Amino acid sequence: MIPISFLITDIVEDVFGKKKTKQFVLAGIISLIIAFLFTLLSVALAPNERYSFNDEYKLIFSGSLRIIIASLVAFVLAQYHDIWAFNFWKKKTGEKHLWLRNNASTFVSQLIDTTVFMFLAFYQVAPKFDAMFIVSLIIPYWLFKIAFALIDTPLVYLGVKWLKKEK
Repeated sequence: MIPISFLITDIVEDVFGKKKTKQFVLAGIISLIIAFLFTLLSVALAPNERYSFNDEYKLIFSGSLRIIIASLVAFVLAQYHDIWAFNFWKKKTGEKHLWLRNNASTFVSQLIDTTVFMFLAFYQVAPKFDAMFIVSLIIPYWLFKIAFALIDTPLVYLGVKWLKKEK
């Protein structure tokens, strides 16, 4: 879903600007916080007496708390960087070269997202998960996100065209 969120925010950013895009990011932050709180609550509550797998349930969902926090931190840092970078490139290119500001902002933002998420979610969860192992995870995920950004560029143009027409 993260690559799609960059697609959406770049479209909204190009048409409506920084303020509206920050509202979209805030909605994502609130969604992640709600997911975290529900997960925390579900792990903390006592199970039904008939439920015999509570230890396993707690093991799985307690681990997801770290992943949700990693997602939240990575999302915030990457999205706010993307907003800044998209505006930086828009000032340089004006109304031309949407493909450049879309991809230039997204490539770096996706690197931030992937790196922060991988280190916060997985660093030292097991002895194998050292810094070099995490970097070996980051590279293919980031390259996938880069490929997605390149492939979705026509969708950015379509989305901008559609929103400008509706505006």
